[in-house]
Amino acid sequence: MRKKAFYSTLYFQVIVGLMLGVLVGYINPALGISLKPLGDGFINLIKMIITPVIFCTVSVGIAGMENLKAVGRVGGKTLLYFEVITTLALVIGLVVVNVVQPGAGINADPASMDMGSIANYTSVKSQTTMEFIMGIIPKSAVGAFADGNLLQVLLFSVLFGVSMSAMGEKGKPILATLERFGQALLGIVNLVMKLAPIGAFGAIGFTIGKYGIGTLSQLAQLVACFYLTSILFIIVVLGSVCWWSGISLWKLLRYIKEEILITLGTASTESVLPHMMEKLEALGCTRPIVGLVLPTGYSFNLDGAAIYLTMSSMFIAQAMNIHIDLEHQLLLLGILLLTSKGGAGVAGAALIALTATLQAHPVIPVAGVTLVIGIDRIMNEVRAVTNLIGNTVATVAIAKWEGVLDIDRAHRVLNGEIDVEAQLEGNQ
Repeated sequence: MRKKAFYSTLYFQVIVGLMLGVLVGYINPALGISLKPLGDGFINLIKMIITPVIFCTVSVGIAGMENLKAVGRVGGKTLLYFEVITTLALVIGLVVVNVVQPGAGINADPASMDMGSIANYTSVKSQTTMEFIMGIIPKSAVGAFADGNLLQVLLFSVLFGVSMSAMGEKGKPILATLERFGQALLGIVNLVMKLAPIGAFGAIGFTIGKYGIGTLSQLAQLVACFYLTSILFIIVVLGSVCWWSGISLWKLLRYIKEEILITLGTASTESVLPHMMEKLEALGCTRPIVGLVLPTGYSFNLDGAAIYLTMSSMFIAQAMNIHIDLEHQLLLLGILLLTSKGGAGVAGAALIALTATLQAHPVIPVAGVTLVIGIDRIMNEVRAVTNLIGNTVATVAIAKWEGVLDIDRAHRVLNGEIDVEAQLEGNQ
C-alpha cells in the first residue's frame, strides 16, 4: 500500500493549523478572537455524534459478550483503577506544590479580591455524592441523548445491550442493524475529523488573541510547575502502567499524536472521543472494554484536572500566606476525591470544582480563585491532554487486566506494521 505524503496526513495539517492560529492570534488579536466559531463549530460537530456512537459501540459490544457477569467485573475493575490513579495524581500534585511552593511571596490580600469575578462559579451548587449518583439515571432516554450526558447514555446503552443479549436469537436482527448503523456513524466521524485542522486553527487563534502569549508570563511559576508535573505523571505513573500492560508509552503517544494535537488546540477531549474509540479498538482492545472504559473515564478519570486542583488550591493558600498543616492537606485530598469527578463537558468545570473545593475547605478562602482565573484557559490545554492520555492508558490497562488485549496486534500497530488510518478510512 502506498504511503501518504506527509503533508496530506492529519498530524501535519493539525500542526500547521495550530501554528497559523498562534501566529494570527499574536499578530492580530481581534482577528484571532473572531476565529472562535471555527473551534466551537468543530467541537459541536463532534458532540453531535458522540452519544449515538457510544450507544452503538457499548450496546453491540455487551450484546456480543458471552458472559454478562463480565460486564460487572469490568465495571468494578475500571472504577477501582480510576480511583487509584486519580488519587496518585492528586498526591503527586500536592507533593510537587509543597516542594516548589509557586505561590510563596505573592502576599495576596483576600479583602482586596473581587468576588464578582468568580460569581459564575460560586453560583453553581456543588453536588453531593448521592445527587451525583442519581444524576447518572436519566429522566428519559431521549433526554440523555439530547443533553449529551455521557454517563446517562452509557447507563442506557449497558441496559440495552444486556436486554439484547437476553433476547438470544430474537435480538440478532437488532444487533445486526445497530452494527451497520454504528459503521455509518463512524463514517461521519472520519468525515468530521478532516475539519480538525480548521477547528484547531480557530480555537488556538482565539486563545492567543483573547489572553495573549504574555498571559504565560503571569504566574509563570504555577503554569510551569503544572506543566512539568503533568509530564512527570505521564512518564512515571502512566509509563509504569503501560510497561505492566506490555506496550511502550512513547509508541502509544505516537499512535495518538493527532488526537493529542487536536485536544491541545481545542482544549477539549470530547473533540476526539469517537475517533479514539475507533483507534483503541483497532489497537487490539475489545469493543466492550473500549465502550465501557473510555466514556466513563471522561467523568471519573480526570488525571489532569486532579493535578490542577491540588496545585491550584495549595497555590492560593501559599499566595495568601496561609499555612496548611498535614491534617488539612489530607482533608483537602478527601474533598478533591469527590469534587474532581463528573466534570466532563461542563464549561468552566475545573474552576467550578476548584470553587466547590474551597467552599468545602475550612481554611483556604474561596476568594483566592480570582488568582487563577486569568491563567485557567492557558492551563486547560495541558489539563485536557493529560486527561486524554490517562484515559487511553486506562483502556489498554483494563483490556490487559481482563486478558482480552490482543498484544501481538498492539505491537504490530504501534510499530507501524498495520496502517490503522487507512483501515479506518476504508470503513467509510
